[in-house]
Amino acid sequence: MRVEFKGCSWRLSDRFWSYLQSLLPNYPAASARGGRPRADVRQVMNGIFYVLRTGCQWKAVPACYGSGSTVHRYFQEWVEHGVFRRLWIQQLRRYDRCRGIGWSWQSVDGSMTKAPLGGEKNREKPDRSR
Repeated sequence: MRVEFKGCSWRLSDRFWSYLQSLLPNYPAASARGGRPRADVRQVMNGIFYVLRTGCQWKAVPACYGSGSTVHRYFQEWVEHGVFRRLWIQQLRRYDRCRGIGWSWQSVDGSMTKAPLGGEKNREKPDRSR
């Protein structure tokens, strides 16, 4: 599935969106009692992927995706509903069918070292008053 460049930033392709849309919770149509209209969930998902791609803060999401608070609120809701977990599992299975995954082995890489400019333990704290 490819990501297209149009408008504000990259957008999810129509093909990927139609697939992804099936994983989202069903939202009722506008309430008869009125109120604020629901955000465009496709734009919200574009905003979520923008944050995941760039690593920017939620409040720094470009306005074309909606407010950062709205994008983050939907992200939290969809995590709770397992949308991204199901997407991950289904895409792993799809990749396994197309290319094959070596399920017989696992690899983890990690490193824990002292920060290069961290100083010594119990040193004088330069950010505190003397």
